Amino acid sequence: MARIAIVGVGAIGGVVASLLQTAGRHELVLCVRRPLEQLVVQTPEQEIHIKATILTHPEEASSVDWVMVATKAYDVETTARWFDALCAKGAPVAVLQNGVEHRERFAPYQAKEKIVPVIVDCPAERRSSQEGVNHIVQRGPMSLRVPEGNLGREFVDLFAGTAADAAAVEDWTTVAWKKLCHNAVGALPALLLKPAGVLREEAIGAVALDMVRECIAVGRAEGAAFADSFAKEVLSACRRAAPDSINSLHADRIAGRPMEIDARNGAIVRKGHAHGIPTPTNAMAVALLEALTAK
Repeated sequence: MARIAIVGVGAIGGVVASLLQTAGRHELVLCVRRPLEQLVVQTPEQEIHIKATILTHPEEASSVDWVMVATKAYDVETTARWFDALCAKGAPVAVLQNGVEHRERFAPYQAKEKIVPVIVDCPAERRSSQEGVNHIVQRGPMSLRVPEGNLGREFVDLFAGTAADAAAVEDWTTVAWKKLCHNAVGALPALLLKPAGVLREEAIGAVALDMVRECIAVGRAEGAAFADSFAKEVLSACRRAAPDSINSLHADRIAGRPMEIDARNGAIVRKGHAHGIPTPTNAMAVALLEALTAK
């Protein structure tokens, strides 16, 4: 049994909570900003009502065995306020966020060897039906990938007996950059304020391919391995998605929330600059999204 704190209970945090609850041997602590009376997760198989201690202020927290961060990538400072209490006895921190810079984001607040970067793939969305109730809809299986090592294997063991596809992998860098290729394309629907079906248009598809090819070039410089056909595979996957689906970047823009521009396309541009690799298509997407949402 492990005492596990989940910081951030949106779509991903909610699904993680439901999976850990189905393991039947963990104590859950949910760390949220606003009072939460009930968390309900509709999985493909059943509706799960989460049983957990719910905290709204870091000073209420006490030590746990594991911390799982499921906040947005731009919300590092607020998230890290929970660490002093939750990690008082050395709990590792699993970072379930977009991008490829999981350790870099939290290195100022936690020892790097205690940070477990996690690549998450799960179609899910949050639907709050009423005040104090979070309703999460999980549309497909959850995949979790962590680097091979003692903490990685311990993380995977937490999900033993659940429906999660959790695994520790030797080449986490490639997994992370492949996910970033898929995420990068999401900037186009967010810019156009059109759902995923817009990627089926030839001109937009061509721009998407340029974005992915830039990401591949930078990823290879970072040590990731890609087949030459991968860019087309990403576009094909995007075009197979439901044409009315909306990615998280797009959803955040519609709702007027901050967007993970820097963690996604911004990371491609910054790391490309460090390697001397041009990334003009991603740079334009970053500049336009930042200008459109500037206050």
